[in-house]
Amino acid sequence: MNAAEVIREATAVGIQIAIQGGDLLLEAAAPPPEAVIELLSRHKPGILNLLRSGRGGLAQAFAQLESRCPDHVDVERWQQCIRDGRHFLESWGPQAEALGWTAKDLFGLHKPPLRPHPSYRRLSRYDETGLCWLLQRRRVLALTETTAAIQGSGSSPIIYRKYNKPTLGPLGDSLEDFV
Repeated sequence: MNAAEVIREATAVGIQIAIQGGDLLLEAAAPPPEAVIELLSRHKPGILNLLRSGRGGLAQAFAQLESRCPDHVDVERWQQCIRDGRHFLESWGPQAEALGWTAKDLFGLHKPPLRPHPSYRRLSRYDETGLCWLLQRRRVLALTETTAAIQGSGSSPIIYRKYNKPTLGPLGDSLEDFV
């Protein structure tokens, strides 16, 4: 088992991993299994190297997004995405990179048509919208290779999927409408 696999294993049981100095800082809602703690301990140097090396790509993409509001996005929505993105990267950045999340997964937007209608908004395409645009002050509670559990208004979290996001169309245009 390598460091990335150990991070996936820890994430699967609800452990959030961060770096504090030369140590791993672990947070979990419930006591984690002893076997996972043993794996984390055994692979600590590799995990530290992996988490430290992973900060560049997402941080660079975030800095680019932070530099200016994208075309066809309301300034208030962009500012909220910046606040949410900053919090996400502080809390989950290294783990997100280790799990394979990309800048597009987090900050992606629909590519505008050549001549967009005046009412066109890039955030209207949920299937092309990155996670941080959708948080809107909500916190990520858990992260896997393909999903993020987001704090909902009730007791159940909202699940964001990197892949197979439904497009919003009329009722009946998807088999999932009938499940």
